[in-house]
Amino acid sequence: MTLWREHPWRVSFAILSACVLVWLVLAVWPEWVKDVLGHKKTFVNTLFNGLTLAGLYFLVASGFTLIFGLMRNVNLAHGSMYLLGGYLGYEVAEYTGNWIMGAVAAFAVLAVLGAVLQVAVFQRMQGDDLRQTLVTIGISIIAADLMLAAWGGTTYQFAPPEALFGAVELPIISTIRSFGQEVYIKYPFYRLFVLMAAIAIGIALWLFLNRTRTGMMIRAGVDDRSMLAATGVNVDLVFVFVFAIGAGLAGLAGVIGGTALSIAPGEDVRYLLASLVVVIVGGMGSITGAAIGAMLIGLAEQFGLAYFPTYGVVLTFIIMIAVLAIRPQGIMGR
Repeated sequence: MTLWREHPWRVSFAILSACVLVWLVLAVWPEWVKDVLGHKKTFVNTLFNGLTLAGLYFLVASGFTLIFGLMRNVNLAHGSMYLLGGYLGYEVAEYTGNWIMGAVAAFAVLAVLGAVLQVAVFQRMQGDDLRQTLVTIGISIIAADLMLAAWGGTTYQFAPPEALFGAVELPIISTIRSFGQEVYIKYPFYRLFVLMAAIAIGIALWLFLNRTRTGMMIRAGVDDRSMLAATGVNVDLVFVFVFAIGAGLAGLAGVIGGTALSIAPGEDVRYLLASLVVVIVGGMGSITGAAIGAMLIGLAEQFGLAYFPTYGVVLTFIIMIAVLAIRPQGIMGR
């Protein structure tokens, strides 16, 4: 009710947009809608592709928002963590024949590497953004060369687990044939799993940061490090823990993203840029903001590619510029 009183036009617009979107997904389209938007199957698949890509972006950006947005550590090697997690997960999954083992190994190894990076680099450069930026750029360049030497320029793709393989029929009618038969849309089950995993991890992170004692200590340490230290809390250890979670999530995202799409040299830069845009659009240090930012960027990329591919890439940056112009701290930023 408070949000309605403060922003009645925005809430009305959001409700109206949601109703139109639901109608577009569930209704059988009349001819005039097909003339404007093309086939319904293309629209719905693009919508789901955008949402699942947003889920993947959120998995990468959620770790980045903990490290960069919340702790204010400028870690431009985050994309390298994503790619390294993908490569390591691939090797473990191939060796054990178990995709889950690959995902667990990627999370665990990158979490340890993240903790080492926090102790060896960021604790020595606390508050010095320029040095952190230059050092992590150097680390990302060295890591890219080492990964290229180890895995070459080949593109790798995981096989999804047997339980997540194949397509599922959605309760969404694509079209009705001339003899009255309804045709339903099918969609890859693994991509739906990516979206569900992103939602589950997002809820878990939000609860951890906002409903647990450790989460309160983390937020207090970001706002006033010396005050928290004066209460007897080991702030350095808390920050190492947070950095490890953020790096581990990047490694996990490498396995999930490598299964949905692929992993290859250059993916580190792509996902670093995506994470930066998501955190800037959503707001520094906000899990909810990262989710909103990832959804906007994922949908903009996919609808841009589907409906005006020549200018599709520009949409992402138009969104970022518009948000920075209207709300410089990001949609959910403080």
